[in-house]
Amino acid sequence: MPRLTPLAVSLALVAGLISALPASAADFAKQEDAIKYRQSAFIVMAQHFGRLGAMATGHAPYDATAAAANMNIVTQMVKLPWAGFQPGSEGGKSKPEIWKDPAKFKELQDKFLDNAAKLDAAAKTGKLDDLKAAFGPTGKSCKNCHDEFRKK
Repeated sequence: MPRLTPLAVSLALVAGLISALPASAADFAKQEDAIKYRQSAFIVMAQHFGRLGAMATGHAPYDATAAAANMNIVTQMVKLPWAGFQPGSEGGKSKPEIWKDPAKFKELQDKFLDNAAKLDAAAKTGKLDDLKAAFGPTGKSCKNCHDEFRKK
């Protein structure tokens, strides 16, 4: 897994730089830019979250080092997509309810972020049972937001 380490470091550095910037609608020149930004962040996050899920469900062999490395990327990526949900960035796979009920959207976002932090701690214990226990609630909180706010 030596190739993953430079990628993880690069993503962490980029995420750290981006998270230090103020998030505002002015960050995106066009509505499409915000949509592409959030979709791209979700795609990268999903790839690494899926690798954790494969280990947690027994579809891939458990590798504690790989689990921690993938979780490091997820931990950085979960910070990014929310800046792409600014007023005026409606569209893509997002339902209009995001902008009609921002409190509910924020509530589900916070629940997901809380569960992702618990998954991060679990992935770093090096114990498969900890990963399994934390993966389900994190995946469920992700699905809850999709069910409410993502077009099918």
